[in-house]
Formats: sequence, C-alpha cells, structure tokens
Amino acid sequence: MADQIRTRPAGGTFSIRAGGAVIGETSNAVELIEGDRHPVLYIPRADLAMAFLERSDSSTHDPHKGDATYYSVQTKSELIRDAAWSFESPKAGAVAIAGYLSFNSPKVAVEEI
Repeated sequence: MADQIRTRPAGGTFSIRAGGAVIGETSNAVELIEGDRHPVLYIPRADLAMAFLERSDSSTHDPHKGDATYYSVQTKSELIRDAAWSFESPKAGAVAIAGYLSFNSPKVAVEEI
C-alpha cells in the first residue's frame, strides 16, 4: 500500500474548532490519500494554536506511514484526549505530512470555510 499513498494540496480554507474556540485556520492543508480510503486532511502546525494541544503518551505504528504521536486538545471545559495525531518522521511516501496534524474526534470540528 505504500506505493498507493498520495498527497496533494487540499485547496480551500479550513477552520478547526474545539470547545467553541477556533484553534486554527489554514489555506495550507494537505490531503493524504491511501489506496481507496477517503482522503485524510492534515493541518500544518504553523496554522494551529499549539498552546491548546499537548502531546499525550499514546502512539501507534503504521507500516506505510511510520510512527504516529498523539495530541490532546485542552478546551476551557475539558481535555479532549488523543484528538489529533502526527507523523513526526513519516516514511518516504508520506513526507509531505511531516509537521502536520490530523484530527479525529467528534469534539473537534474541521470545516471548510
């Protein structure tokens, strides 16, 4: 599947919200497409308020992309555990997402604006 990983600029502008606060806005998102799966949106750290995110102890390994680290989002009222992940040193086919985060929590909204 590693040869089926593609990345491309997402196009558009995206807003990232958690707990009612905007924690990021970007026109520089990247889509990662892996085989026939739905594209996954990755947001550059430079476009996120990283003060709201804290690295958790969670990690996973993907044989095609490498080791993922996870981040929790601290809102005014709660900590949303492992709401985002990042491949700090992705494998060759996914280098375009190094330094980017992807969000996967029903409590974090990533919307095109």
